[in-house]
Amino acid sequence: MNTNPRQLQLLKEVRARQSATVEQLADTLGVTLQTVRRDVQRLADEGLLTRFHGGVRVPSSTVENIAHQQRETLHAAEKSRIARHVAREIPSNCSLILNIGTTTEAVARALLHHKGLRVITNNLNVAATLSSNPDCEVIVAGGVVRSRDRGIVGETAVDFMRQFKVDIAVIGISGIEADGSLRDFDYREVKVAQTIIAQSRQVWLAADHSKFNRPAMVQLATLAQIDRLFTDAPPPEPFPALLEDASVACDIASS
Repeated sequence: MNTNPRQLQLLKEVRARQSATVEQLADTLGVTLQTVRRDVQRLADEGLLTRFHGGVRVPSSTVENIAHQQRETLHAAEKSRIARHVAREIPSNCSLILNIGTTTEAVARALLHHKGLRVITNNLNVAATLSSNPDCEVIVAGGVVRSRDRGIVGETAVDFMRQFKVDIAVIGISGIEADGSLRDFDYREVKVAQTIIAQSRQVWLAADHSKFNRPAMVQLATLAQIDRLFTDAPPPEPFPALLEDASVACDIASS
């Protein structure tokens, strides 16, 4: 397609951010919302961008996640906001499981002043963070360590998680699809997460707005298996009805 300079700049902005709202792009480019929407539609028609309710992102693979280093900076402010909200809801003197993901790593940072926690994790980044809290006991799963994100996966980690029954599991996810399925990329990671869900009295999902309508290859669970969803913006359609039907409480972390 013959893209004009404004559309090329729009593409550059979205690729730098991985995703952006229409309002963010209009402010950055100094144009109207209507202009951005026309450009986004044209770029999406050409397969250069993927639209979601209220915004746009780079086309995503269903078989490979974004690199961990990129995910650490992607929507970092929103993840921190979600993490602080989650931490406020976690009481002291309880047992937790935190799984793999940059949002659960943000939750770990938000728990540094909690007391009497016993945290089980298959995420070495979470373990390293929470080991700085002298009032928190950290238990680390055995298994295969993925070098790209220091997550622990495999059957050994599955067997390890089966020993416990915790008060709350706080889990992250790569994508929530419009059929209500929670999806991720690595089937070994998914097996551990499915065990975590089974071994938890309550399951809390922490997911920023970009996870809605994001595709991934492996089904981890459904919304019906979640008790609470923590996110940073009201979920787009059709998710409000799906959450209500699944009796999932939705917590919006305010700015």
